[in-house]
Amino acid sequence: MDLALLINGYAEQHRQLGWPRQRLLHECLRAAIREGALAAGTRLAASRVLAEELGVARNTVLYAYEQLASEGFVSTDRCGTVVAAVAVAAPAVRRSVSTPQAGLARRMRNLRAVSGDASRMGPFLPGVPALDHFPLALWRRLIERALRGLTLAQLNYGDPAGEPQLREAIAGHLRAARGVVCEAGQVFITDGTQSGLDLCMRALADTGDTVWIENPGYTGALAAARGAGLAVAGIDVDEEGIAPAADDWLLRPPRLIYTTPSHQYPVGSVLSLRRRHALIGAARKAGALIIEDDYDSEFRHDGAPLHAMQGLAPDAPVVYLGTFSKTMFPALRIGFIVVPAALAEAFAQMRRQSSARGRPAEQMALAEFLRSGQFALHLRRMRRLYRQRRDALVAALQLHLGSVATVHGASAGMHLSLRFNDARIDDMAVVAQAAKQGIAVNALSTHDTQGVSGWKGLMLGYAQVPAERMEELVKRLAAVIHLAAYAANPQLKTPCQPARRTNGRSRR
Repeated sequence: MDLALLINGYAEQHRQLGWPRQRLLHECLRAAIREGALAAGTRLAASRVLAEELGVARNTVLYAYEQLASEGFVSTDRCGTVVAAVAVAAPAVRRSVSTPQAGLARRMRNLRAVSGDASRMGPFLPGVPALDHFPLALWRRLIERALRGLTLAQLNYGDPAGEPQLREAIAGHLRAARGVVCEAGQVFITDGTQSGLDLCMRALADTGDTVWIENPGYTGALAAARGAGLAVAGIDVDEEGIAPAADDWLLRPPRLIYTTPSHQYPVGSVLSLRRRHALIGAARKAGALIIEDDYDSEFRHDGAPLHAMQGLAPDAPVVYLGTFSKTMFPALRIGFIVVPAALAEAFAQMRRQSSARGRPAEQMALAEFLRSGQFALHLRRMRRLYRQRRDALVAALQLHLGSVATVHGASAGMHLSLRFNDARIDDMAVVAQAAKQGIAVNALSTHDTQGVSGWKGLMLGYAQVPAERMEELVKRLAAVIHLAAYAANPQLKTPCQPARRTNGRSRR
C-alpha cells in the first residue's frame, strides 16, 4: 500500500479547514484507520521514510504517530508502528441536497439557494462601494480615540437599542439629509439591512400574514419573509417603481409592504412622488405598514433627491431601514431602523429581550464620523466619483450593446440594470460565461419574487470600477452577450456587432 498516496487523498478532503500540518496528518491517518482503509495489523512506514515521501519534517510524522498511539489507534514495537484493532465506523450516508433536515422548520425549507460566494469580487459586482476611496486612516484614528475613551460601563452589556450618541447622530443626519421625521428614541441600531428585515418581518406581522415584495426584488427580503412564515405576494415593478393594481389591494391585502423607493433593487427604478403618496395613503387605509429600505438613497445622479417616504406625511405608516455598508464599507456591519413613534416603546422592550449588546467603539467612532461632517464630505466625494463612473459605463453600454439591451435605473445608486431586448437570451448563462472572463454580474431573472417578472438581463455595479476601464470591460462583456443573443435567435446569420464610432461618438 502506498501510504503517502492514501494520506494525500484524505488531505484533499480536509485541506480547506486550514489545519496545521501536524494536525492534518494526524486527522488523515485517524480517518483512514476509522474507516478501514488502514486495516488492523498494517505496519506504517517509518517516520523518516514517510516524512520524505510527504515532503514534511520528520517531527510532523512523529507527532501524528504519538497522538495516534495515545488514542489507541496504533501500537509500537521494536519493528515500528502497527495499526491496532479498532471498531470501524460505518460509512456516512450522503443525503440529497434537496432533502430537508428532520429538525428544520417547514418555513425554512422554502428558502431560495443563494448563488455565489460572499467573498466574490470582480468588475461590475453590485453592492460593492469604492473601498479604495474610503478614508481608512481617518477611520482608524476615530476607532483608536473611541477605544481610549471607553468607560467601564461601556465594557459591560450595552444599550440593546444602540449607543445613545450614535442614535442621536443618525437621527440628526436623517432629519437634515433625508427629510425623516424622527427622534433618537425611534432609532434602533442593527447589524445591517438584513438584520433589520429579519426583525421587522417577525415583529410586525404574524405567521400567515401577507407581505408584498417587489417583483423582481431583493432576495434578502424574500428570505426574511419566508423565515418569518409570511405569505409572499410579488408586486410588479415598472419604470416608476412598485406598481400595485386595484386587484392586489382587494384580493391579497398586505400586512407589510417592502419597497426600495430610492433605487429599486435590482431594476433601479426611482419610485415617483405620485406613487409614494398613493402608496402611503392606500397602506394607511388598509392598515398596512410600509418597510422603506432606503437603498442607495445617498447617490442621486440626475435631478434633486426625493425625500424619504417616512417624512412625506404626518405619522406615515412607514418603518425606515438604512445601512452604512454601501456608503462606508460592508464589513462595518452597522445599520438602523426608524420605527413610528407609537411603536418605539414596544420596540425598545423587544430589543431588551432579544438583541445583541456590544461593539461600543465602532458605534462611538461612527457617531463622531457623522457629527464632525466627515461622513457628509465622504458622500459628496463619492457622488462625484460614482457619477463619472456611471457616465462612462452608460456610454460604453450604448456603444457596444445598444442593439441588444436597454439601460435602466442609471439615474441613482451604485448599479444599473441592463435589460435584454430579446427575452429569450439566457441571462444566467451570460453570468456564467462572463465569470470566465473575470467579470462578476448578477442575472435579473434570479430576483423574481413570484412567478416570472419578465425582466431578463444583468445588474451592473459600477462603484468600484475606474472610469478608464469601463469600455475595455464592456467590450468583453458585450462579446459574451452578443454570442448569447445569437444562440437565442439562430436565424441571425452572424452574432450582432457593436456600433462603430463616428468622429469619436457612437452612431445613434
